[in-house]
Amino acid sequence: MAPGASMPSAEGAGADFAAPGPGAADPEASVPAAEGASADFAAPSAGGTSPESKASAARSAAPEPGAQALPDLPKASPEPAPSLDAVLVQRTMAEIAPIADKVTSYFYALLFTRHPDLRALFPAAMDTQRDRLLTALLTAAEHIDQADVLVDYLRNLGRGHRKYGTQSEHYPAVGECLIGALSRYASAVWDDETEAAWVRTYTTISQVMIDAAAEDELRAPAWWYAEVVSHDLRTSDIAVITVRPDQPYPFLAGQYTSLETPWWPRIWRHYSFASAPRSDGLLSFHVKAVPAGWVSNALVHHARPGDVLRLGPPSGSMTVDHSTDSGLLCLGGGTGIAPIKALVEDVAEHGRRRPVEVFYGARTNHDLYDIDTMLRLQQTHPWLAVRPVVDTRAQLPDAVREYGPWNEYDAYLSGPPGMIRSGVDALREVGIPAGRIRHDSVEELVAAGG
Repeated sequence: MAPGASMPSAEGAGADFAAPGPGAADPEASVPAAEGASADFAAPSAGGTSPESKASAARSAAPEPGAQALPDLPKASPEPAPSLDAVLVQRTMAEIAPIADKVTSYFYALLFTRHPDLRALFPAAMDTQRDRLLTALLTAAEHIDQADVLVDYLRNLGRGHRKYGTQSEHYPAVGECLIGALSRYASAVWDDETEAAWVRTYTTISQVMIDAAAEDELRAPAWWYAEVVSHDLRTSDIAVITVRPDQPYPFLAGQYTSLETPWWPRIWRHYSFASAPRSDGLLSFHVKAVPAGWVSNALVHHARPGDVLRLGPPSGSMTVDHSTDSGLLCLGGGTGIAPIKALVEDVAEHGRRRPVEVFYGARTNHDLYDIDTMLRLQQTHPWLAVRPVVDTRAQLPDAVREYGPWNEYDAYLSGPPGMIRSGVDALREVGIPAGRIRHDSVEELVAAGG
């Protein structure tokens, strides 16, 4: 993930803390006592030790690469040596990487057997969102020395978890079961010193999240109700859905939110806002129904005006820096054109003439479902150029190389994970520094596919 890219919320990514998925054992399964799971977690509380001071107590260092697939995090400047806690955490993660599925299953079995009241916070079908809780915790633990990026990541998670009903008293139970699962499956490297390192690490993680949730509670609801006011089926599998929140919903163009339907309670998916903030307060989303996608299919094929959805808080930093006059190079693939359209509107509303180049990619002309809207914007704003790219191989980044130069542009990418990966490589090859390339987390996009 490039510096400046959105942290999955987190949405994404970047996976949401209280949204696990497949691999979780049946909560009724018999669970043996976890070896070494004797860690005592006192419930942290808002107003406790400053999370920033806790995180900054560790020396910043680039973590060693691990085999566990984790959400992207911006890389901090490397320092000479990691802290002892970071070394012990990374050693544990290297040990469990080959058996991550077993660790995940055991973790959830412990959690739901020891704390059955927490089961209500999770989706009824645990096979819909994979191991997002455990992944988020391990992501944070692996970056415990990187205070400059870790705190923002955790604060975003803490705010987002409010929509699940997560309370400060739930964190000790999660920490206890995390230690239980790790101690069982990393027994070859587990000792008292390692357990102490994980307890300190988890305490730091949970305190940052709790404090962020407490601060957010003072200024925003845990979720917003939003009534569907229009449902425009653009193709057989793509709909533009507009909703009216029950109270003001502040966000920035280029951001995204998490969305829950009444048909699949506690299953949230991430969608980008398809317009800049509007004076009437309405919000629009472009949704593509994907195979076996519970939420996307419900929104495209079942949602109708009058239905009420729930929205989580806005997230993401794929926003325009209005303090500069740099041009914008925007790559939007498929429904990834939605936040790109919002960015164009945002530039227009700020009234500053800066070049904006939009490459709108699709596999067929039929898939350019919003091209008329983009071309109308181009006719209205002389600083905007819209270039449709239709290619069955979806080689949008290759088309960008034919134009330019782009070294004075800020780049924005939105679309399928493969397009973002290849797009970042292509943009760096043509001279755009990594720090000027913005996109949402690739892992978050994969997780949000339903």
